[in-house]
Amino acid sequence: MAQCATFRLNSQGDTLNCKDVNGNKQGKWVLRTESVRGEPGFEEEGEFENNKRTGPWRKYNLIGDLLSVENYRWGNKDELSQYFTIYGLEHEEFWHATNPLYPFDTIYVPNVDNPDKYEMKVVRVEATTVRHGNWRYYDPETGKLIRTESYLFDKLQEAKVAEKPTDKSENAQKQAIAPNGKPKEVVQFEKKILTKKKIYIRDGTVRYDK
Repeated sequence: MAQCATFRLNSQGDTLNCKDVNGNKQGKWVLRTESVRGEPGFEEEGEFENNKRTGPWRKYNLIGDLLSVENYRWGNKDELSQYFTIYGLEHEEFWHATNPLYPFDTIYVPNVDNPDKYEMKVVRVEATTVRHGNWRYYDPETGKLIRTESYLFDKLQEAKVAEKPTDKSENAQKQAIAPNGKPKEVVQFEKKILTKKKIYIRDGTVRYDK
């Protein structure tokens, strides 16, 4: 509290929303944005270090439902960020933040001739944070993975749609039905009949040789 020029206390007596003598935000903060012109309001809570977000920040709607958990470093998104609906997890993002004082970074990239081997490479990072790693999208109601995107320093490497699970009983039923809509057994019987030799009787009837 001695380092805070301004602050407030919550119901538990914790110091929040501290600004130091230089006007920089420090420590735990709770930020509230009211609803305006149809846009829903929300609250954010996390920590500042010298006016920059650091560590995990949580975002809630105004009735207390969790909307997101984002991680920060040097004031930028870093590592895992998760986003939710009222039903559950909607998608995950992975970010890589770069120290603004050092615009170069060292990364490991797959070897062109041998994907199982990795090489160290020094790269210049133009942005303060970039997409880096696997982004996953889910069905919030079932929790099933829908799609995955893989990034290497903001460059999309691969996008993959998750295979839709199939019902074995449904597959078995489809296999039992021929393309013309007839049951498999009927098609086999007709094919067997057509290969037999027809014998014509004087009364005009037809029978098939066994």
